Amino acid sequence: QVQLVESGGGSVQPGGSLRLSCVASGRSIGSINAMGWYRQVPGVERELVAINRDGSTNYGDSVKGRFTLSRDNAKNTMYLQMNSLKPEDPAVYYCSVWYSEYGREWASWGQGTQVTVFS
Repeated sequence: QVQLVESGGGSVQPGGSLRLSCVASGRSIGSINAMGWYRQVPGVERELVAINRDGSTNYGDSVKGRFTLSRDNAKNTMYLQMNSLKPEDPAVYYCSVWYSEYGREWASWGQGTQVTVFS
């Protein structure tokens, strides 16, 4: 089982930046199948922000060119660098990983971290 803990959320003005962190325990992120970030606002389906699988990273259309997913295997941590934040970016941001065990793929999710953008 993989546990994920996000941090780095907060409040920024439009145009500002934040870096979210997601520390994994229970498994090395170097051995996972995929990792990603999603976001959700109340009453709306969870939205893909970025996902890395098989060496390729895909971004949601609304964050392309502004957000960057990365990881540090030595720290067992993945990051989401968010630049040029917009009023439509506020949400609870969740990190997730997918890994294989017992012949199938599993997903783990963090508890989420709140991002607010205010004028």
